[in-house]
Amino acid sequence: MASTETARQDFYPTRVSDRPQLLERNEPVTRGGVDDGPLDRAALDAFDRDGYLVLPEVFSTEEIAGIRGRLDELSADPTVRADERTITELESDEVRSIFEIHKTDPTFAELSADPRVADVARQLLGSDVYIHQSRINVKPGFVGKGFWWHSDFETWHAEDGMPRMRCLSASITLTDNYPHNGPLMVVPGSHRTFVTTVGQTPEDHYKASLKKQEVGTPDHDSLHELIVGQGREIRQLTGRAGSVVFFDCNLMHASSENQTPFPRSNVFLVYNSVDNALEEPFAAPSRRPEFAAATEWTPVPRA
Repeated sequence: MASTETARQDFYPTRVSDRPQLLERNEPVTRGGVDDGPLDRAALDAFDRDGYLVLPEVFSTEEIAGIRGRLDELSADPTVRADERTITELESDEVRSIFEIHKTDPTFAELSADPRVADVARQLLGSDVYIHQSRINVKPGFVGKGFWWHSDFETWHAEDGMPRMRCLSASITLTDNYPHNGPLMVVPGSHRTFVTTVGQTPEDHYKASLKKQEVGTPDHDSLHELIVGQGREIRQLTGRAGSVVFFDCNLMHASSENQTPFPRSNVFLVYNSVDNALEEPFAAPSRRPEFAAATEWTPVPRA
């Protein structure tokens, strides 16, 4: 008798083999056209080619000062610090990240729907979008730690059940990003190659990985092949506070620790297409909690 169950097809198998692989992306990067949003053809082509796009000083100095002030209040609030959604550094009590801010604070709820950001996300993804994840990353002077090389999609696919690469992050810079205070580093063009990783996902892996991720990060040989073997470069994304970096969910990126007196803080808004809602995890015993991987996919309202 034929089975009535249909096996789910996994286009990006990861954490299922003892040998990593570099797989070619099998779907589009930029889905919308010039008539679908604020970006012109050159900007759409740049995102498609590089996997990221920097829009300088989108928000004014006054707007950023207001957002930073709210961040300072949240970071000092003992109720917020005690919440599961606030992640502290592994070796100190410094705040590393605050998650789900678009649901818990009106300032960031308004920011997530701001057309200067959300319209670009809708245009690049070619559909309505919802917030898969939101967070503030805080990298204070002298003690702020880094983030090892990774593709966000690897984790979102394996642990959250995101089926396709129809998702992006918008990183809004709240402080000036210099070459020396741990700015975002990216590998242009790497979004077209999916680097699989080895090792099984432990139960409740997020409790460790949000402080320091090890499972789900690429090995050195794969990174060498992706960057050196395939002739790619590494770029540091620096700029003034108020700029916005849009980057594809599969772009390989990292940042180093901050050894300077100059803090670096960013708001991350992760927009996913409403046509790419989460399924069951592809390589984890259970999905991460709602604050890290939203299953509710109500579209971001249009202005």
